[in-house]
This record gives sequence, C-alpha cells and structure tokens, in this order.
Amino acid sequence: MNLQHINIKILVDGELTIDWEKFIDVFRGWIAAQSMPEMMIDVADYRHVPNGPGVVMLGHEADYFMDNAAGRPGLRYNCKIEKDGSNEDRIRQAFEATAAACARLEAELPGLSFSRSEFQLTINDRALAPNNDQTRQNVDGELPGILERIFGNKDLQIEYEQDARKLLSASVKLDQPFELTAAV
Repeated sequence: MNLQHINIKILVDGELTIDWEKFIDVFRGWIAAQSMPEMMIDVADYRHVPNGPGVVMLGHEADYFMDNAAGRPGLRYNCKIEKDGSNEDRIRQAFEATAAACARLEAELPGLSFSRSEFQLTINDRALAPNNDQTRQNVDGELPGILERIFGNKDLQIEYEQDARKLLSASVKLDQPFELTAAV
C-alpha cells in the first residue's frame, strides 16, 4: 500500500496554557523569515471553530496546524503533495517535520510542552486509504515495524480509528519517551 498525504499530530503535554494568538505571531514570523523547509504562504485563523483546526500556517507542499481537533491541542503537519520513497520514508519525513516544528515552538513559547510519548498519524487521502477493515489490516501489517525502527524498538500501542466516516488514523502511545530534537 502506497501511503501518501501523511499527517502527524504531536499532542500538547498537559493543558495548553499559551494564548492561541501567540501561534499566529510565531507562524507569521516563520513565513517572513522563510525559515521552514517548505515554502510557507499565509496564516489562517480558525480559532472560532470549536474543536477545530485552530491556527494554520499554509504552505505549498505542507500545512502546519496548531489545532484543537477532538478537544486535544497539538501541532499537526499535513503533507499536501505526493512524495517519493517508501511508506517508512514518508512517515519518517512527516514525523521529523512535525517534531522540528514542535521543538521550535517550545523554544519560542516558554511554557509550551509537547508530548514525548503520544502522537496521531492520519492518512489524508480516502481514495488511497479508505478507513475500512481491509486498509487497517494492511497498514497494521507494516506500521508497527516502521514505528519501531523510527523510535528505536520502543514498546508502542497503536489504536486505529474505527469510524469509516473519518480518515484512516492511528493513535500511537510509546512506553518510553522520544526527544523532539533527537527525532530530527
């Protein structure tokens, strides 16, 4: 199975105590400096949407969301283009991009902390990866091995979204924490 349009969301550790307005300021600064690996274009403010996308830094190849989907704040990376390489290459790239942005946000916004043991992986392409039993079985045949290689054989738990109306996604919990800077 060729997984494309990979999203990674690293959850905020504990309560989010940072004013959402600060994310707008930081993202605008990153765009002005063109300091991201991707070409970033604009910032969109969706803070008014309950449990929604929050603050989005829009780019050509990818978007970064400081989102509050399902009432769980975190930084989501959304790859918008098809990428070459293996599923492992694409998942690793998406995780590294997310982790690097999380590390930068922590450095620029004192008091912000992201989880080192929990994240979500979503495939934002219903045509390539419909959320059904067959697709989940195919992904589950490959994903644990990929994640074990990325995180150094750490014990992990994967729980797949079962609602076929939602995108194919997995919540991943690691028994041992990873370092954001070590992931990049």
